[in-house]
Amino acid sequence: LDEIVKHLPPAPAPEEGEGIKLALVGRPNVGKSALFNRLIGENRSIVEDQPGVTRDRIYAECDWNGRDFLLVDTGGIIPDTAEGRTLEAAILEQARVAVEESSVIVFVVDAIAGIHALDAGIAEMLRRSGRTVLLAVNKVDNLKREAEIYEFHALALGDPLAVSSTRS
Repeated sequence: LDEIVKHLPPAPAPEEGEGIKLALVGRPNVGKSALFNRLIGENRSIVEDQPGVTRDRIYAECDWNGRDFLLVDTGGIIPDTAEGRTLEAAILEQARVAVEESSVIVFVVDAIAGIHALDAGIAEMLRRSGRTVLLAVNKVDNLKREAEIYEFHALALGDPLAVSSTRS
């Protein structure tokens, strides 16, 4: 988690208005809400194994190792959601708003599952956003998984950062 915060831009001066807003985005069930809860130090977002639990944007002030920022949790993105899938379309729209209003995007992917087809679509959407994007490979709970994060270079979003929302 320190790696994510280390890559944040300098905080703007108070007279410049808002501070840093950081959005957590990714496909369903990669651990965005667990990471959100870990960063804010409380269980504000619901964490479940079933997709679609987080639907709206959830905001919280965060202070991680002396860096203050506004953190935004989002629901799992399914790019190119088909007509008629109203829940998925609404979640996608909420995530798009979070991307547009944030200065830094943390794209959370799952180390256990590896690269998923949805990850490639989300990576493309984030590249087009023009925002700073950090690639956080979640669920890196042991050295074997840490060695496997480099496959995520294929998403073309820079060096992947190994994180665990459940362990130090």
